[in-house]
Amino acid sequence: MASSKREQLIQTAQELFYRVGYHATGIDRILAESGVAKMTLYKHFRSKDELILAVLAARQQELLDQLQALRQALPPRQALLATFDGLHGLIHQADFCGCSFINAAAEFQDREHPIHRQAAAVKAACAAHFLELLEGLGPAQPQLLANQLQFLLEGALSMAHLQGPANQALEARAAAELLLNGASV
Repeated sequence: MASSKREQLIQTAQELFYRVGYHATGIDRILAESGVAKMTLYKHFRSKDELILAVLAARQQELLDQLQALRQALPPRQALLATFDGLHGLIHQADFCGCSFINAAAEFQDREHPIHRQAAAVKAACAAHFLELLEGLGPAQPQLLANQLQFLLEGALSMAHLQGPANQALEARAAAELLLNGASV
């Protein structure tokens, strides 16, 4: 029972933080919308920051599972390009409000803050995803190419947030194909 209340808090907080913002969402609103008592919240999380970290960890695990599934299901080049297809699907969800991790890093700008560090760790994991796929393809400079691909992905994600969802991810995918072709992979 305790874990279901914990998960209920995380899910409600995730939705609110994503829609409203981390600082703008108060504990009282999370409690009201989740239907969980304040004592239960503090039984699971000592602070709002700890709840934010749990929300980001849950989102991170979901993302890493999706990336791993791509790497396991498809050959490296197809998995790499499918990453952009997945982004296209994400930015066309009805509740799209940008990237939870970029939003968190923007609100917690001190690079030493645990929330900022967790957001940065997720972005590092995305870079590792690209690098792992590229190492299977054997380009001359896999780290440089992984960085460039991540810049495309992050740029598409940011522009979709700023401009509204359109074809940003598909255009980034086309650019990724050009980079891969130029690297002969």
